[in-house]
Amino acid sequence: MADIVQQRLEDRIPALEQLERVGLFTNKEVKSMLKRSTALEYKLHRTVQSKDDVITYIQYEINVLELIKKRRARIGYHFKREEIEYPIIHRINHVFRRATTKWQEDVQLWLSQVAFNKKWGTKTQLSKVLSSMLAIHPDKPALWIMAAKCEMEDRNSSESARHLFLRALRFHPENKKVYQEYFRMELMHAEKLRKQQQELEQAKIDVGEYNFSPEILSGKLAEVVYRDAAQKIKGAEFILSLLQIAAIFDFTKELQDTILQELQSQYVDDCMMWDFMAKRELDAAGAPELQSAKGRASDTDRREERCCVVYEEALKSLNTEAMWTCYVTFCLERYKRKTNVNELKEKVINLGFFFIVVLQWLLSLVPAVSSAMKEKYLEWSYKTGGYKRARKTFTSLHEHRPFTKAFFMKMIEIEKEQETPKMSNLRDYYERALREFGCLDEDLWMDYIKEELGRHGNPENCGKLHWRAVKTLEGESVERFTTQYTLLQTGHV
Repeated sequence: MADIVQQRLEDRIPALEQLERVGLFTNKEVKSMLKRSTALEYKLHRTVQSKDDVITYIQYEINVLELIKKRRARIGYHFKREEIEYPIIHRINHVFRRATTKWQEDVQLWLSQVAFNKKWGTKTQLSKVLSSMLAIHPDKPALWIMAAKCEMEDRNSSESARHLFLRALRFHPENKKVYQEYFRMELMHAEKLRKQQQELEQAKIDVGEYNFSPEILSGKLAEVVYRDAAQKIKGAEFILSLLQIAAIFDFTKELQDTILQELQSQYVDDCMMWDFMAKRELDAAGAPELQSAKGRASDTDRREERCCVVYEEALKSLNTEAMWTCYVTFCLERYKRKTNVNELKEKVINLGFFFIVVLQWLLSLVPAVSSAMKEKYLEWSYKTGGYKRARKTFTSLHEHRPFTKAFFMKMIEIEKEQETPKMSNLRDYYERALREFGCLDEDLWMDYIKEELGRHGNPENCGKLHWRAVKTLEGESVERFTTQYTLLQTGHV
């Protein structure tokens, strides 16, 4: 071991001498570095290797590189990189290779080496690391995507990126993310070629000798990826994700139209398609730029009406819980937006009233949806009608299961916002919440106890609540509650 360490230390000497010779480090600093390197080398060559020792060694060498970079910038010296930095970079990669060979399953080690080579611009080494990593971890789609992006962005090689995506799809033939990023890559490649062609034309350079295929420039390779993806992965949500990626690029109108047509023809029974088509009406081309606030309000009004027409059309053939949820959510979103225009305010109120009607339908026919809507309905009631309307809404809903904890907590919040909140009401809300969630939610019990300790409560009730909580809570919730209660009693909460 001593011979190996000695040889590696001797290999460092030329670079260290250069550092001192060109004025980047002092003689004292060089000696200190050699001493530190000796200790690290001996640790690295122990019979039983430690991953921590390896990481410490690598981090020290990277710190040296960073310090050299700062010193170069400070004194303005930019020469002798082959003699100074390159041996250090080579040494770091050598140690990384030893580490990833011994601890192949440690993905973070691989990613650290990738990040190192990206930062220091060692492109050839970067490709080798990526290839080795994927050979060990072909089961991880995220690594294939990262590797392809490195080839595209760091090595400027769309061909290599495409090759990696195709290999990734052999291992993960139905992975949505791989297809999405492959699709994006082909569009980025086409965009890059289009910009190159444009620059050459602006410079009045003959582009005849350059191979700018019209098919590639128009995104045909991306369309091939889309068609392959659409055959293997079904569902409007996935197709919409590809459409949204295509929409980022300004040369894909034809491709977008193709995707949109196939989406409408193949997914008439998917609420996601209808939801998208309805909301599309908000952005549809309409009247030219309207100057007056009233004109803009009227235009918005017409667009919203067109959205509702699409939703109503959808419900004729797709009268499902999911479709109704999309419609109601849209109405809520439009209701929440702010406006200073009276006509638009009136329209918003009408939308809010329509939400109420739909919610009543939901409460009676689709209770599973109502659990997610009750809190929003309660919030709307409070904003439009104040505390009295909120209380009335809560009373009308508090026996209609299923519930969310947020529904009860929202009413508690509303009660506490009043100038003189009633403790009897707060107790009623907490008791109803505990009836639904008291078995597993220790935080709910603690909130109730803290409320009794507040200025409107009665501290004498805390003991009873503690006893009830211990009897009601299940599993690990009991232990967590006991710990929190003890911290509260000792003043640590």
